[in-house]
Amino acid sequence: MTTVQRPEGVRRVAIIGGSRVPFARSDGPYATASNQEMLTAAVDGLAARYGLDGPGAVGELVAGAVLKHSRDFNLARETVLGSRLDARTPAYDIQQACGTGLQAVIAAANKIALGQTDSAVAGGADTASDAPLGVNDRLRRILLEARRAKSAGARLKALARVRPSHLVPDIPRNAEPRTGLSMGEHAAVTARAWGIGRAAQDELAAASHRRLAAAYDRGLFEDLVVPFRGLARDQNLRPDSTVEKLARLKPVFGLDAPDPTMTAGNSTPLTDGAAVVLLASEEWAQARGLEPLAYLTAYETAAVDFVRGDVADGEDGLLMAPAYAVPRMLERAGLGIEDFDLVEIHEAFASQVLATLAAWEKRGLAPVDRERLNVAGSSLATGHPFAATGARIVATLAKLLAGREGPARGLISVCAAGGQGVTAVLERP
Repeated sequence: MTTVQRPEGVRRVAIIGGSRVPFARSDGPYATASNQEMLTAAVDGLAARYGLDGPGAVGELVAGAVLKHSRDFNLARETVLGSRLDARTPAYDIQQACGTGLQAVIAAANKIALGQTDSAVAGGADTASDAPLGVNDRLRRILLEARRAKSAGARLKALARVRPSHLVPDIPRNAEPRTGLSMGEHAAVTARAWGIGRAAQDELAAASHRRLAAAYDRGLFEDLVVPFRGLARDQNLRPDSTVEKLARLKPVFGLDAPDPTMTAGNSTPLTDGAAVVLLASEEWAQARGLEPLAYLTAYETAAVDFVRGDVADGEDGLLMAPAYAVPRMLERAGLGIEDFDLVEIHEAFASQVLATLAAWEKRGLAPVDRERLNVAGSSLATGHPFAATGARIVATLAKLLAGREGPARGLISVCAAGGQGVTAVLERP
């Protein structure tokens, strides 16, 4: 297998391993766990496994969260200070919606490739249970006016305008600011535009659960998942999930149009969790006697105008940016879909995966062999803590590639809110 060519002077970036806590449904076992607590647990699992708790053991930590409290303003650095990593390890936050975890990996990889650091930990955490509540905007304006007041009388005059309705907090909404539609409603528009049926969605969802259960049973995650708060496996996993059982569920998205197809069973649930990946130069890994699982050799991001795209014909729907990022990345790398042994598509919704596959074919890529797609399950079965998913996929795919005989190559595709997509190529020479 010919690997993707690197520019002269650019180092190969090795994926050494990963660590994550089991993912939990929101308001469940992790209901009182913060982003920092979950991310620290994942980092400590990685540090224990690879001996990263000595002085200068790792170059930096890159991580993020999508749902962040004000206390999370310096999440990555605070995680370092509360973890087994050396307190002198630099850290910084990053955020690109559901692409955060993969974008953190890419950011760290770029520094390693350019020789600016020799190793890094990258990933993310998110809790839908401990979501930040904002002050009602009308109350916020009154409080700011009171703070700016020059006299006690003016301050009291401003505060006298507070009404009971102003005490209702602003709760984060799973909706796009530009359209007011939730991610699920946008996905329903795209499903109709691409003619994605209910049966195909339920089949993909059932396969995700079945494959994740089989991966756990054969020990794939023994060195990737660390127990946390009483969980040892992903709580959303339903090993007995079948197409027949999923077919009984009522649609929850796209109810404003005939024959809605999207249910809670073929959509990801709100989830809490954290995941990280250890990246390094080959020299760093060799000096410590660590065998890389795979190498990160290419990556690409893209964005679509989903505001007008969904209105037009759905082809540029909210979650369809990978339809552009992947063909562009493969053309630059001189690869086709047929050159990949494994393909990992983040399963925000089953309909979105199927629409992405159809879009790739429309743009000239070969059909994806379903036996190579999400072979250890994906987000429909594991759940989807927004900023953690990318790191989960990177670590899982690298482990899968390392377990194959001979050279192997894997593709990663992650859609994200805001009409964005983050994609990457992993190789095992």
